[in-house]
Amino acid sequence: MTTKVLLVDDERLIRAGLAAIINAEPDLTVVGEAADGAEVPDAVARTAPDVVLMDVRMPRLDGIQATRRLIAAGGTPPKIIVVTTFENDEYVYDALKAGADGFLLKRTRPEEILQGIRTVVHGESLLFPAAIRALAAEHAPGGGAAGAEWHGRLTEREADVLRLMARGRSNAEIAAELFVSPQTVKTHVGNVLAKLQARDRTQAVILAYETGFISPGA
Repeated sequence: MTTKVLLVDDERLIRAGLAAIINAEPDLTVVGEAADGAEVPDAVARTAPDVVLMDVRMPRLDGIQATRRLIAAGGTPPKIIVVTTFENDEYVYDALKAGADGFLLKRTRPEEILQGIRTVVHGESLLFPAAIRALAAEHAPGGGAAGAEWHGRLTEREADVLRLMARGRSNAEIAAELFVSPQTVKTHVGNVLAKLQARDRTQAVILAYETGFISPGA
């Protein structure tokens, strides 16, 4: 099946460059473009993308607010990858908290952009452990913040899986490290998401930092 991508960026040249890269792939296609976050809900309704590549900084409505609007609309929103110039951009952490599935840097190599799109489509998250730790250290309160009652509900193995998710490990990598099958890992991931009431892996990791389950300095 072909993965449909919506491009959201206020710079026409960036949209054109991304479109050229994506449309050259047999399994990916750009189905629409938007120049501002305010245009995103209508563009999504019109094109039904699987993935939205969302610029995080835009003049009228930024990628954070646009992400929140998509998540709040209900249903099954597309996967959202925010695109930023700097990995320590304060907007990135807010976008991930708002519901984005991951982020990419504008200087990322084309092949990594393509791999990133395919990664989120298959249910994995685009987490860069060092960057997430740095962002969490700056923004997350940690120390057992409100909403951490789920800590004691995780089994030992589920806790291990969550920590490995925070390190950016894929299901296959977690399975190899814990000497279990990928299907078992998938089950554990599902249990973790349910107990944390998290939308996806990215949200689970952010919540783990914010409630002090994982220390940014770990």
